Formats: sequence, structure tokens, C-alpha cells
Amino acid sequence: MTALHELTVAELSKALRTRTVSSVELARAFLARIEQHQQGLNAFITVLREEALAEAARADARLAAGEEGAVIGVPIAHKDIFCTRGQRTTCGSRMLANFVSPYDATVVERLRAAGAVTVGKTNMDEFAMGSSNETSYFGPVRNPWDPARVPGGSSGGSAAAVAARLAPAATATDTGGSIRQPAALCGVTGLKPTYGRVSRFGMIAFASSLDQGGLITRSAEDSALLLGTMAGFDERDSTSVQLPVPDYCATLEQPLKGLKIGLLKEFFDEGLDPDSAQRIRDGLEVLREQGATLKEVSLPNLPLSGGMLFQSCALRRRALWLSLRESARSAGPVSALAR
Repeated sequence: MTALHELTVAELSKALRTRTVSSVELARAFLARIEQHQQGLNAFITVLREEALAEAARADARLAAGEEGAVIGVPIAHKDIFCTRGQRTTCGSRMLANFVSPYDATVVERLRAAGAVTVGKTNMDEFAMGSSNETSYFGPVRNPWDPARVPGGSSGGSAAAVAARLAPAATATDTGGSIRQPAALCGVTGLKPTYGRVSRFGMIAFASSLDQGGLITRSAEDSALLLGTMAGFDERDSTSVQLPVPDYCATLEQPLKGLKIGLLKEFFDEGLDPDSAQRIRDGLEVLREQGATLKEVSLPNLPLSGGMLFQSCALRRRALWLSLRESARSAGPVSALAR
């Protein structure tokens, strides 16, 4: 029998519905994995053992009552940028090391309502500003494939947790690559949805016009299942798109014939490692063989975009820091939080 931690979200969902395994058993299995590997990987900031077991027991009761749902009882981890009611939300920063959120982010709220079981909050670059997960106040995250290497960032904790099978899936956020890059470095599936598809309410901001909540999983199917739960209009987020949520799983087996894929010429410049370039081209060849059309395109000014992004984000971060410092001073004794 395949070990529980090796099963995907889709496989775990099926096992739960057929009563092959209980949610409490799953929670215990993944919590044991976290305890075994946390010291070496530092993928989590907070592990929610008692809370997870209580949520799992409630999920088992829902399943026993005949309730249907793709994620009821499935363990999940949340990037520590999403507010979680009654639990620490640190954003990887000393300033928020003891902050306990009074409410859930919409993403967390929807997954909780759907029956997902939160096993913990994952490590991240401080305030999501970084691409290696080395800037966290709680220490760097290590890549499960090679602990001497970085997992990418800022969602490095989520990527490392999924790659190491400490959780079957994890939420993440992406401003300029913070889902896609760590997913690539850890060999897992990363999905940054279209801006506005997933609510940003309760997601601590980095650059509000670019931030988007998403997922790190082990397959496109798992991402489709979870995105269907997370996505949708939210009146508490003024940038939320008021559109119906499609069945993302319905098109998973759709042929690629007629799909046109643009390849940015600037992404294949002299800065790309030759071995990585070859692996990318091998993957593109698989897509071509399945019917997709590959077309090279060019954005000559693309190399300038990185500097512009991080300059604007640095200004946004400083403004946030000044605001927090001023608020702390006004509050009196709690000003120590800002030091």
C-alpha cells in the first residue's frame, strides 16, 4: 500500500470518501512527517497539532453524515502571510512574531468551510520580499532535494513542505514569481491565478496591484480541485472579479491541439544555466508533441522590469514599516513590537 504522505490531494479525497482512511489518521501522519523533518528543513513557522486534530475530527463527522466535498478532511498548510483566526500570523517578520489574527483571510475561510484541515503555517521571506527564503526572521528554509540549496521564495516554506511530503498542498502568494519560482526549484506544481480571481482579503500586502493568492501542489489536478474552492468574488476585496467559478477539473484532459504557447526570447539568454535550459526545452517538446504550437516572441525591455518591480515594492515596504512604527508609538507600551 502506498504511504499516506505519497498520495495526492485527489487520491486522499477519494480515500476519505470511501472510508479507506480517516481525516484524523491523515492529520496524524502528516504531523508526524512535520515533526520528523522540520528541524532539517525549517519549512514551518507554526505547527498547529491540536487544532489540526480537532478540525480532522470535525471533518470525519461531516463525512460520516454523508456530506460530499472534494477537500473535506484533506490536510493543507497555509503560507504565513494569510491571516488565521486565533493563530499567529507573522509574515516571516520579527515585527509580527506575536501577532494573533482576530479573523481568517477569505482563502483560509473558504478552505476551512470546505473542510480542509490546517496543519500549520509555512515559512516565507520576510513580508514576502525575497526569492530564496533566506530573509525570514525565523531562519532560512532548505530545499528538500538538497539542503545546501535554497527552495526559492518568497513561498519557499510552502514549496519545501509539499516537496518533502509534509503536506499534500499549501497556499502561497505571488507578486513577481513567489509561487512559480519556488515551485520550479522544488519540483512541484505552482499556480498563480489571474489577478482578481482569488480574494486578497486577509492576505498581508506586499504590492497590492500585483499580489495574488495561489497554490503549491503536486499536480495540475490537485491545483484545480483546490482553486475551485478558493476562487470567487469577495465583496471585501475591491479588486475581486465578479465572475462565476468554472469547474477547473473539467478541462484537465482537454487536448492541447490549437494551443499557442509564446516563448519569451529574453528568458533564454546567457544567464540561463545550460542544463536547466535543456530541461525546459525537453518539456516544451512534450507539449509540442501533444499538439501545442510554440512561437518565439520578444519583449526587449523585459530585463528592466525586475529592477522597477523591486524599487516600487521597497518603497511600499518602507511606507508600511513607517506606518507600523507610528502606530506602535501611539499605542504606548506595545511599541516594543516595532523594535
